[in-house]
Amino acid sequence: MGFLEKLKKGLGRTRDALLGGIKDVLRNFVRVDEDLLEELEEQLICADVGVDTSEKIIDGLRERIKDERIKDREDVLSALREIITGMIGEARPLDLSTRPSVILVTGVNGAGKTTSVGKIASKLKADGKKVVVAAADTFRAAAIDQLSVWCDRAGVQLIRQSEGSDPAAVVFDAAAYARNNGFDVLIVDTAGRLQNKKNLMNELAKINRVIDRELPGCARENLLVLDATTGQNGVSQAKEFGNVTPLTGIILNKLDGTAKGGIILSIGNELGLPVKFIGVGEKIDDMQPFDPKEFVEALFRSEDR
Repeated sequence: MGFLEKLKKGLGRTRDALLGGIKDVLRNFVRVDEDLLEELEEQLICADVGVDTSEKIIDGLRERIKDERIKDREDVLSALREIITGMIGEARPLDLSTRPSVILVTGVNGAGKTTSVGKIASKLKADGKKVVVAAADTFRAAAIDQLSVWCDRAGVQLIRQSEGSDPAAVVFDAAAYARNNGFDVLIVDTAGRLQNKKNLMNELAKINRVIDRELPGCARENLLVLDATTGQNGVSQAKEFGNVTPLTGIILNKLDGTAKGGIILSIGNELGLPVKFIGVGEKIDDMQPFDPKEFVEALFRSEDR
């Protein structure tokens, strides 16, 4: 099964919650009026799109209906699809313009951070990149061993020290190794102790200083891993992490196990951050760069209801 088919299958619950609910609302209304718009907004909120983002979508739809004199329910659905497509925006691939480039990955425990590092490393290697990974989450029990397993699966090298080591020291070793051995990409797996923001901020600041000193001018990506099943709580997490370190994008995991895939709309609207990768399974090839067109196609695919 190709990734697009996995995405279509994985988005089934989100599609039922969002598109199925929208179609039900449209089916129950004869006129395209303000009552219909209120019902549609409520449906978007129930589908975990978020209050602010739902309001913005309905405001845009209201303008389209007025300007284009939309009276047909199918035209309403078509306009909604175009508004959602525009809100998601264009694909924004990783910036890997220098050699080496650095991808720093963070996220709370349980979001799938370590597995995401392994999957991205595998994807980049398959694309012909020479990849090394730094195990800088040194305080979580068994985090280094877990990452080692994923790096073995991906066929990439891992730079590690013992549990409890200084994360910045690991990054120092990895940066030197990447620079001296012609690696294309250094991926840094970091801790995600958001409950202690002061320690996390200090740790990430120290890591960033090491990268800036050892790899000056390198292309940087700071990616936050979110669990899609947390819905709007994931948006709150992103805001908190954004206060700790500047983020350049989101990795969204577990889209196949949730009805809350509408979080993608909130990420773009409320955070102004692109989704760089999405995951729809546990296998090493079940994570791919986010393609907005594929996502909308999978979300709005025609189904009998």
